[in-house]
Amino acid sequence: MLDRTIAPAPISMTAALCYWLKLGFISFGGPAGQIALMHDELVVKRRWISERRFLHALNYCMLLPGPEATQLAIYIGWLLHRTRGGVMAGLLFVSPSLLIIIVLACVYLVFGTLPAIAGILYGIKPAVVAIVLAAAWRIGLRTLKNRWLVSIAIAACIAIAAFNVPFPVIVLVAAGAGVAGGRWLPGSFDIGGGHAKASLSYGPALIDDDTPTPVHARLSWGYTAQVCLAGMGLGLLVWAILAWQYGSNTLLAQVGWFFTKAALMTFGGAYAVLPYVYQGAVETFAWVTPAQMMDGLALGETTPGPLIMIVAFVGFVGGWGSSVSSLPTGLIGGIAGACVATFFTFLPSFIFILAGGPIVESTRGDIKLTAPLTAISAAVVGVIVSLALFFAEHVFLTSAALPDWDWTSVAIAGLASFALLRLKAGTVKVLLGCAGIGLMLSFLPKA
Repeated sequence: MLDRTIAPAPISMTAALCYWLKLGFISFGGPAGQIALMHDELVVKRRWISERRFLHALNYCMLLPGPEATQLAIYIGWLLHRTRGGVMAGLLFVSPSLLIIIVLACVYLVFGTLPAIAGILYGIKPAVVAIVLAAAWRIGLRTLKNRWLVSIAIAACIAIAAFNVPFPVIVLVAAGAGVAGGRWLPGSFDIGGGHAKASLSYGPALIDDDTPTPVHARLSWGYTAQVCLAGMGLGLLVWAILAWQYGSNTLLAQVGWFFTKAALMTFGGAYAVLPYVYQGAVETFAWVTPAQMMDGLALGETTPGPLIMIVAFVGFVGGWGSSVSSLPTGLIGGIAGACVATFFTFLPSFIFILAGGPIVESTRGDIKLTAPLTAISAAVVGVIVSLALFFAEHVFLTSAALPDWDWTSVAIAGLASFALLRLKAGTVKVLLGCAGIGLMLSFLPKA
């Protein structure tokens, strides 16, 4: 058992890689659930990083386009073990999800939808609602330390849920509120103000509030430029190879270019960019049908890893049925499509973190810069709650025109919420339990 009176010993690269791989297999519940898992493990249990520095990194990731949980894993991996640590953390966090999506997409295309699978999905979907709500509750307890931050969260939730305000607008408005708060109410927008006692209760961390910035994490504009050039050069090289091998107007090259653009538009998580992905994948390129797109979304909701991994499903289905003579069809084409879509979707995240991390580390303790990030973090809590409401609407209501509640789904979500918040059950256990309930219900005679 760890001695909570002293900081943990330095973490080996092997131990860190084992954790990131494990996280990749158990990170259910979307970004909110994944961030909650990382906080519980890295801040509370292992104490690799203090809560204040964890939230500082998280707030930066919230500002960026792309999957924030993946970016947070890259950031912490980079902080612990330099560039190679960040790269490996990101790869291991995403790889299990990619592998699972490929397997499930193959089964989906070969065998179609089976009653047992439908039953499992029926049980898991209410659990996802509960997981997102529970994560919003936990993150809110850590973030919303005063009435100003609570007000920002409520306003953000109403803005996106009731008025469909774009997420970038919410981020900009929250940042503006943070700038004003940092100037006139600095005590309410100091990220460390509400977290000092919590950090002490966990014990000293390996990377604590007062731990000096590691040498590799200190700001160097030369290093930043090198990372940007190397990342963009890698992306251009891979795309050029695809275009040269298969043609610039063929599926793999189109997938690479399309999902690069999508990656730069994913402010607010996967659901913010889904309309764009749907329009391109279904209407413009016809890689998938509308029904396949919805089934892919269900797979993305119920597998570990970022929700944006639906891009791997789209790439797999497109590659599986490609009619381009120079591209293999079937399994090989599907795997190629999934891997290309994943590579170009996540490459910008690696560039943003590895290039921007030193800049973010140099801003710690500057209230002029941390106050806007604190306000953005509060707004994101409201956005997460709105995501839970979005899930609930589609899971609990069987008819949009005339509200008709699916009380069985509501009951499953209630049980899952009780298990998560009251019994402190793990996410994986809750998902497995709810999947079992759905499977049993699928064998009951229909009323």
